[in-house]
Amino acid sequence: MVGKIDDQSFESTVLESDTPVLVDFYATWCGPCQALAPSIEEISRDMEGRLKVVKVDVDESPAAASEFGVTSIPTLVLFKGGQEVWRRVGSAPKRTLVDELAKAV
Repeated sequence: MVGKIDDQSFESTVLESDTPVLVDFYATWCGPCQALAPSIEEISRDMEGRLKVVKVDVDESPAAASEFGVTSIPTLVLFKGGQEVWRRVGSAPKRTLVDELAKAV
């Protein structure tokens, strides 16, 4: 299950997590973000236990997006031990995302 977080919960949920965290930076008005959402949900289910998946609405939580240099959406960022270890800007097929994430996790 993909959880939604905000600027206030970003540090405790993402940066302090013992589990790798995939952050989906998105906006509700973003067409490519909406198209990517079902794949993100599936990845969350498929990689449960190995990876936590959260969403950050860049309009509601601009500080986290700004801090990590998110200038285009959708942007997916994988954090491991509080550090960015992988990033993808734009949409991609689920299989591509899974392959890239499996290498990074």
